[in-house]
Amino acid sequence: VQLQASGGGLVQAGDSLRLSCAASGRSFSGDVMGWFRQAPEKEREFVAAISWSGGTTHYADSVKGRFTISRDNAKNTVYLQMNSLKPEDTAVYYCAADTSPRIRAYDSAYDYWGQGTQVTVSS
Repeated sequence: VQLQASGGGLVQAGDSLRLSCAASGRSFSGDVMGWFRQAPEKEREFVAAISWSGGTTHYADSVKGRFTISRDNAKNTVYLQMNSLKPEDTAVYYCAADTSPRIRAYDSAYDYWGQGTQVTVSS
């Protein structure tokens, strides 16, 4: 079972990036999928989550209105579109899967984790 995150990079403030998380080894179409991030010397924090159908989403206040989470169950892939990036968005971004049907915004709820992709936003 593997979650492979990709799409990170070095961008300037105000730019956009789209992260992808491809799942393999099992179907995640019935799971809640989430994105978390961890900045240097900080704890990992919740960014966004999406229900199995894609009909319900939840965002951290710090990214609301700038980030959009989506999923394509046919491709077993979840996305995070990040617009209007700020230097404080700099972090390693992780995707995760929660086999519970409820959206939860804490990392201990998630059962499967990807390896992370670095996002660096320069000012």
